Amino acid sequence: MTFGERLWAAMDRRGALCVGIDPHPSLLHDWGLDDDVAGLDRFAMSVVDALAGEVAVLKPQSAFFERHGSRGVAVLERTVAAARAAGALVLMDAKRGDIGSTVQAYADAYLDPASPLCADAVTAAPYLGFGSLSPLVDTALAHGNGVFVLALTSNPEGGEVQRAVGADGRTVAGTVLDHVRAVNARTPGWGSVGCVVGATIDPVDEDLDVGGPLLAPGLGAQGADPADLRRLFGNALTSVLPAVSRSVLAAGPDPAALRRAAESTLDAAVRGAGEGPSGRDQG
Repeated sequence: MTFGERLWAAMDRRGALCVGIDPHPSLLHDWGLDDDVAGLDRFAMSVVDALAGEVAVLKPQSAFFERHGSRGVAVLERTVAAARAAGALVLMDAKRGDIGSTVQAYADAYLDPASPLCADAVTAAPYLGFGSLSPLVDTALAHGNGVFVLALTSNPEGGEVQRAVGADGRTVAGTVLDHVRAVNARTPGWGSVGCVVGATIDPVDEDLDVGGPLLAPGLGAQGADPADLRRLFGNALTSVLPAVSRSVLAAGPDPAALRRAAESTLDAAVRGAGEGPSGRDQG
């Protein structure tokens, strides 16, 4: 199965929710853990044990593992493997972007099953030109994995680049959306290349339907609520995968509390949006 097919099935079966694994020092402290490799391991594996059998996608933020050096990366490897073994899809939140052999090396690290860091998908930055991501996209598709490309992010600084207008009259974000749509048009069904569109942004005059998934961070701690999903995404709503982190992770370390927080977030998102992914025909 392609990543798009696997993601669609997971969203249909478990609900459209992505939970981040973001071991902020403050969250480790709130959980009664030290900000060290042992605390990192305890935190990450507790989230996996509580949620990998429940939610569609888990999204480890690689930076919070990398800050602990090689031992932290080893924890990240275990986290990815354990989450996938328990049935969750894993989206590596690494936001990589480069050119040539370097971006191919990132692809080999995060999307090739031969790598211990291989996830189901990875986030990528297109600001060296969308074509620079071709090795990442090609490697993902060759192995049945996916890529989520930054398009309209939830941070306020993003607009100075993403909403800038080029000589052709298109915004940078609109050009990224067009490129992703073109990649997905090459294959039948729901595409394996998605875009990141923050749930906190103001409505935009762009076609957000790219024929694949739309990762929508910003619910909860960043201020967006489920009603914002319908307001922003409109007809593309059935493609949306809401992403949350702190608002769920703050319920830990009790596993039952983590599961309740994820369930209530999903229930609120479904009620607020009024739709779910099962309503879309994959063709």
